Amino acid sequence: MSRFAAPIAEQIWDMKYRFKAADGTPIDETVEDTWRRIAKALAATEAEPDHWEDRFYAALEDFKYLPAGRITAGAGTERSVTLFNCFVMGTIPDSMGGIFEMLKEAALTMQQGGGIGYDFSTIRPKGAGVKGVAADASGPLSFMDVWDAMCRTIMSAGSRRGAMMATMRCDHPDIEEFITAKEDPARLRMFNVSVLVTDPFMDAVKADDDWDLVFDGAVYRTVKARALWDRIMQSTYDFAEPGVIFIDRINAANNLSYCEEIAATNPCGEQPLPPYGACLLGSINLAKLVNAPFAEGAALDEPALDDLVGTAIRMMDNVVDASRFPLEAQAREAQAKRRIGLGVTGLADALLMVGARYGSEEAARLTDRWLHAIARAAYLASVDLAKEKGAFPLFEAEAYLSSGAMQHMDEDVRAEIREHGIRNALLTSIAPTGTISLYAGNVSSGIEPVFAYAYTRKVLQKDGSRTEEEVVDYAVQMWRDLKGDVDLPDHFVNAQTLAPLDHVRMQAAAQKWVDSSISKTINCPEDISFADFKDVYMAAWDQGCKGCTTYRPNAVTGSVLSVSEASEDVPEAETGADVIYMSEPLDRPAELEGQTYKVKWPDSEHALYITINDIVLNGHRRPFEVFINSKNMEHFAWTVALTRMISAVFRRGGDVSFVVEELKAVFDPRGGAWMQGKYIPSILAAIGGVIERHMIAIGFIDGEGLGLKSDPQAQVVNLSGGRGPACPSCGQYEMRMVEGCMTCVSCGHSKCG
Repeated sequence: MSRFAAPIAEQIWDMKYRFKAADGTPIDETVEDTWRRIAKALAATEAEPDHWEDRFYAALEDFKYLPAGRITAGAGTERSVTLFNCFVMGTIPDSMGGIFEMLKEAALTMQQGGGIGYDFSTIRPKGAGVKGVAADASGPLSFMDVWDAMCRTIMSAGSRRGAMMATMRCDHPDIEEFITAKEDPARLRMFNVSVLVTDPFMDAVKADDDWDLVFDGAVYRTVKARALWDRIMQSTYDFAEPGVIFIDRINAANNLSYCEEIAATNPCGEQPLPPYGACLLGSINLAKLVNAPFAEGAALDEPALDDLVGTAIRMMDNVVDASRFPLEAQAREAQAKRRIGLGVTGLADALLMVGARYGSEEAARLTDRWLHAIARAAYLASVDLAKEKGAFPLFEAEAYLSSGAMQHMDEDVRAEIREHGIRNALLTSIAPTGTISLYAGNVSSGIEPVFAYAYTRKVLQKDGSRTEEEVVDYAVQMWRDLKGDVDLPDHFVNAQTLAPLDHVRMQAAAQKWVDSSISKTINCPEDISFADFKDVYMAAWDQGCKGCTTYRPNAVTGSVLSVSEASEDVPEAETGADVIYMSEPLDRPAELEGQTYKVKWPDSEHALYITINDIVLNGHRRPFEVFINSKNMEHFAWTVALTRMISAVFRRGGDVSFVVEELKAVFDPRGGAWMQGKYIPSILAAIGGVIERHMIAIGFIDGEGLGLKSDPQAQVVNLSGGRGPACPSCGQYEMRMVEGCMTCVSCGHSKCG
């Protein structure tokens, strides 16, 4: 019997987490091999590795504990990748040399697969004087554009684009430009952006007071606080960004407030981190821990939860020692504080199984109870590790216990920490779990509600035929298996019918026992009034949340997957959504037809010769592989790497025309060239143009600029009928906002990883 609850789960494992040789040959034959690989790697730091390997395997078995994707894909592979999910980089100096040193560090971190956060508040505002030169500063937004361009050129480990978060304080003189920057769809597309909102600012908003915009002690101008708040709200209402981070609340509640200051978060916001801070993530699958689901007396198995949390904490602590780090400063920071982020997934499914309606007072009470149990177990497990291995190096008992988060911790836990210390400075976080939730059988993601009870996805088979698969929520499938063809009970609720303030209630209930933060999206109906929309953010502030992210579908942000109102109806795949996802690469026939093109880049001694070979499926020709040759040996390494990557994408199938858009968007900082009366920003863009012309010639796309647009400079098309933007990975029109990040419900692709 397969351990996978659904075909999509096995496909996600094969695509994302299965260890394979460089030529694609599987090394992990089964998912049990994957669990064993992870368990063995994380037990290697122990004095008794065999004992702990078996304990770790038992925790991983049947998807009960889900390490984050970086750990699942990288542990035990000996690859030069980090097992940490997210980083906040060093403080950006207000100098040209310092800024570009930070840019280099960001590139090195993303190269190893880390998502990064930066606070751009430290850069002087646009128009400020620059000492020593007769010029005015260009401002932080101009340097964010440079970061954005760098990120577009780097493919993170694990075949995903680098993810970035940019923050700016609400009192920075350029805050208004920052708020509206992403209203230009071509700008800062590699960034999530959030405003750092302070307590005094919120007080000024409520009192309708003046608000000074300040840099380096100088007041640049004064605005009305409420007008600035409304500007943030309006941009978020129309464009889904910026997010809001209540930064003073984060610092006040930080266990380490005595030795660090936080000014930025990772890309999805659940990890506020200090300069060079890093965090690894993992989730307890609550959907696997319910006894007698849907029966009288159904309840979470809290003793099993306690034991599982203890094992997970030990595994995560070992990752600190087992992981590589892109920068030495990140390694030192991680070792000094041993910060980890244990969270949950499957919360909504677990609530359904015990008969609670997500968003209700009862569900909030259960969420508080379960998250409290996890926090207790996590802190006590870390105390036990401190007894055995020592407390984190910067531990100071009274300073630690006096922090905001620790003041409401149970007194017996505080006493244990006071006496024995604690191994990990922070322990809990609710991270995005979109992909690992699919891998675990399509359990509900993080603390989000069930998004859709079921949907269909198209899959292209090797022979070119198409099949449709039903993807059903884990709890809904369990209900069907237990009850048969019976209507779902009234307490079943999904994201389409949930009131926004019910989202806030659930986030606030979870936040009480989470010492870092929570990645959550509050879905709002398209017709919500602006006044009611603002009330959502004010409710998040009033109820103690550390931040707020909303998503209101509209013609700009894109619609979300349509879901039937009927309780058990399966939403049909959108008509006309003909782009499909291929389950595995096509085999290469012995002979292929193709064409070779010559590209002569100005100032280059030798030309490039680009060969594109095609395969015919169902009478239609499509690109299958690319080769690039040149006599210039300086080009050898990058052309080989490029052709292998492009060919791998082509063999996966679907609408691969997005490759053209990605290549054409690359610019060379040394300057491009004019070719045939047109400015080409880089040699890579020239290669993209050749591939585009070939796709047009074989009828794969209709014309120049008409390929799949992963670049938001293009207009989103066919939004009617409930369609969202096309997924840049599989091409399906099933992108939706989950946990603060656009995620594809068809293949699991996420902008934030």
